[in-house]
Amino acid sequence: MIIKHGEKIASPSIIQQAFEKFGYICSDAIATAVYLSCQLQKPILVEGPPGVGKTELAKVTAKYLGAPLIRMQCYEGLDEAKALYEWKYGKQLLYTQLLKDQLGDVMRGARGLDESVERLHTFGDIFYSEQFLQERPLLQALREPEGAILLIDEIDKSDQEFEAFLLELLSDYQVSIPEIGTVKARSKPIVFLTSNNTRELGDALKRRCLHLHIPFPEPALENNIIAAQVPEMDEELRRQLVEFVHELRQMALKKVPAISESIDWARALLLLNVSQLDQKWVGDTLNLLLKYQDDVEIVEPELRKLLNSVNK
Repeated sequence: MIIKHGEKIASPSIIQQAFEKFGYICSDAIATAVYLSCQLQKPILVEGPPGVGKTELAKVTAKYLGAPLIRMQCYEGLDEAKALYEWKYGKQLLYTQLLKDQLGDVMRGARGLDESVERLHTFGDIFYSEQFLQERPLLQALREPEGAILLIDEIDKSDQEFEAFLLELLSDYQVSIPEIGTVKARSKPIVFLTSNNTRELGDALKRRCLHLHIPFPEPALENNIIAAQVPEMDEELRRQLVEFVHELRQMALKKVPAISESIDWARALLLLNVSQLDQKWVGDTLNLLLKYQDDVEIVEPELRKLLNSVNK
């Protein structure tokens, strides 16, 4: 993939400019991390609070490179069968029924139990072959002929056992399937792992990855992001929105609004034909920014003060 798309990932600045055309405004640090990940062929571990654009970073990279995006959503209890491969048991059972009538022909002429068992083992190997293999996201990414973007989303939600299972893939871009052998990548995928820091990841996993932390953006950057995502919004209203959101992030809330909430709020205000933030419109749409009623009850008494700060 690096050779094929070399001109597209020639420098961080090229990536940054190209992503902006897709509506993803990224910092120098983000563009540099993506550039190094592609050039060094190393996975990139993207950490940060929910809603800051971690998953979207993998999506826009796939769009820019014209590569398929293969996404694996992690969760507690995720195992090898769901992530790598499993056998098509229904198809195996169907073939077993079809071959049942042929068993006499297969065993005809066999001398003794040992030879009979040996013939049966031959058919056992057939059932655990490529034609009965069901690929899951990790194996799909390795077998993609022209390379792919592999997104391992919210790795912190998986178990430590699954994290350990990933180490071979992340270091050598290969996996071991007992019945078939080692499967190596046809073209090394670009791998993004995202984490919301719900648990500490192991040192072995971190050593295999480049690290990128995406924090909540500074007001100027968030203003540019809103402008890219909601270009119809008035410049002054956008300024007020960004400043109000940043004021909320300074408060002791259970969940402060992320970029995704800012974008949703901007679109809602546009639909409601709001021209300026005032107590009524903010109060009526506060549930778009705050996801917990406890947070809403904390903010509502402070609305007048917050709006005075924004509109001064």
